[in-house]
Amino acid sequence: MSTLSAVTPAVDPSKRIAPAHASAPVPRRRLFRVVGASGGLVTIVAAEGGAVRAVDQGVFATGEGRAYAPWRDWDGTAGDGLLNLLRAAVLASNAHNAQPWLFAVDATGIDLFADLSRSTGANDPLDRELVVSLGCALENIALAAGPNGFAATVTPYPDPAEPTYAARVELTPIEPAGSALYAAIPDRHANRAAYKDDPVSAETLAALAALNVDSDIDVVWLTSPEQMRSFADLTILATETFIADTEQSVDSFAWWRGDWDELQREKDGISPDAAGLPALTRAFVTLMPDLSRAKSDEAWLKATKDPQLSSTAAFGVLVARDHRSDAQRLQVGRLWQRMHLRATVAGLAMQPLNQTVERRDRELSHEIAPDIGDSLAALLPDPGWQAVMPFRIGYPEETALKSPRRPTANVLLA
Repeated sequence: MSTLSAVTPAVDPSKRIAPAHASAPVPRRRLFRVVGASGGLVTIVAAEGGAVRAVDQGVFATGEGRAYAPWRDWDGTAGDGLLNLLRAAVLASNAHNAQPWLFAVDATGIDLFADLSRSTGANDPLDRELVVSLGCALENIALAAGPNGFAATVTPYPDPAEPTYAARVELTPIEPAGSALYAAIPDRHANRAAYKDDPVSAETLAALAALNVDSDIDVVWLTSPEQMRSFADLTILATETFIADTEQSVDSFAWWRGDWDELQREKDGISPDAAGLPALTRAFVTLMPDLSRAKSDEAWLKATKDPQLSSTAAFGVLVARDHRSDAQRLQVGRLWQRMHLRATVAGLAMQPLNQTVERRDRELSHEIAPDIGDSLAALLPDPGWQAVMPFRIGYPEETALKSPRRPTANVLLA
């Protein structure tokens, strides 16, 4: 059972190493008129004042600025050693793009800690998503080791007295070895847009599930029309229930980064680019940084219904023997990262769909009638498994865009 929220962090997050120098201002282009072509590109013809606002809000600067620098500098240079492993770690998948990790480095390895100050509150009352996110970062470290000349030995939760101390990675020098999954790190992004009406073969799904090496976790595929319809209906209900829960809605909206300057300053959260919006909608939302919580919730529900639930080849659920075990959650995160990178190599798109487990955890933490939780459990064929992370998979209609990321200097402990 998770005890993260009940303890003081093992390391004070305020003791982070500050960047060596202040970041340079984000370059802004003096664009007053942009005319797009056909084929899905946005056509914007604006008067000078409107176009200046568009430039100020980053409409024409997708993936640019200091908030996106970690994607450009992800593999550093030869000889950077352990730093390259951290550069890979900060690009890992994580819930709400909260990036709840901290790292300490010494002569022989890397320590991974939970940053409880980056909890998503009522969205994650049992710390499930936080720990899964740490597992994703841990997997990127392990995958980055070989190509950077290290053999990695991972010890999860090495000190039971320090529950925020998620893992120790011992590193031994070896000859560098290439890795397709490591090379895919800068191309892996959650794709929340529409997927093609093309099936993913049973062999491909089995190959992704075969990446699992832990008997305490597994992948359950929901592929029959009945299974997919039941999961979609339950996810819609969970989303509606989530939105109706003011505390969950408020805590979720806190991570929305509609304002360009805020996005560049915070380097986290959900941005219009990463929300999977059509290009024209994305431009419109970007021009309106003061989007209300109600409008955001309405848009989320609409996008959940279509295209996310309506255009997918299959749904999956990462499961564990005990969904409240931090050790098993950490392994789920590692498996998700590995699967998502393998899917990226294969030209597949994936997206977490956590609404059902977020509501299940809310029911458990607040002793609410377990309507969503019981219905979710009923979707799993074996009662011995418990849901940790549902998701969708398919072939993408369009390439997913980058999300903002904090650089290693912001997450490295002194």
